[in-house]
Amino acid sequence: MDLFRRFFSQPGSKPPDKPAASESEPEIETTPLEPPMPPASKEVDTAPVAADTNTPAPQTVADGATRPLPPETVISSSNEHLRFGQSTDVGMVRNSNQDSVFSLFTTSRSSDQRPDFGLFIVADGMGGHHDGEKASAMAAHVVASNVAASVCLPMLRGENDADRMPITEALISAVQKANADIIAKVPEGGTTLTAVAIVNDLAYIVHVGDSRIYLITKDGLEKITRDHSLVQRLIELDQITPEEAVNHIQRNVLYRALGQSENVEVDALTRRLPPKSKLLLCSDGLWNMVTEDEIAEIVMRYDSPQEACDKLVALANTHGGTDNITAIVLQIPG
Repeated sequence: MDLFRRFFSQPGSKPPDKPAASESEPEIETTPLEPPMPPASKEVDTAPVAADTNTPAPQTVADGATRPLPPETVISSSNEHLRFGQSTDVGMVRNSNQDSVFSLFTTSRSSDQRPDFGLFIVADGMGGHHDGEKASAMAAHVVASNVAASVCLPMLRGENDADRMPITEALISAVQKANADIIAKVPEGGTTLTAVAIVNDLAYIVHVGDSRIYLITKDGLEKITRDHSLVQRLIELDQITPEEAVNHIQRNVLYRALGQSENVEVDALTRRLPPKSKLLLCSDGLWNMVTEDEIAEIVMRYDSPQEACDKLVALANTHGGTDNITAIVLQIPG
């Protein structure tokens, strides 16, 4: 043990596991290594060594994270959209349903900021069991496919307003195409056609016949379409009262509908819809059986548009259900 101590206490001596360098090989001075750094927690430095010291290195981002977008391209955080419901029923008397109904709604959120778009159609066929069904179905499908091709798809492709057909013009053209197809393929049939295209809070409306659109707000109900019926003309001429029109023998006679003439005049209007307002599209099987006060009360009572539609149809059946019944309820965000 003493020998061991003396061996290590001699000046200039080296530990046994690290022998001294020979005289022919100069001794290399070594610097103790620094202890290794602990690994970073889920963070990777992606910055290369910059040759130009004036160029800032790229921002370090966490693994799996996305670098924030510049303020001007931040996507809107709003998640409010139009809501809708639709219901149709054969009623309590008829053997078949000659009404047709169509609803389409598209919405997206991206840096493109494309607007919400909706298309809603009610058509009430006439002319016998098969002819009325075929005419209303053809009208709804032709209008829907033509408006989708000329308005909806160009919007999805990001085309500017100037590069696509104006919405009102597209709607009128589609209704006229439906009229021509019905005359050619269902010569004994006819149908009403009431449609609305929604772009954000703008409603583009086209209308032929006596299906209706109502605007309902907290202030009340407004009928924003005009019936193309004989009794409506008699009311406008002050020959009968609205109360007399309810039970008039010719209350179901239309002077304008699709399939009646090669040239059809289409009513068209545009309305800006107030926040939280509601639109009701319906066939005469609803508004003939349910009063406007009842319509307004039900539509405003139920937050769910689908539930409002179902309640309206059920009430029309409760009151007799003498015709087919169709309703679409739209709720505008706000």
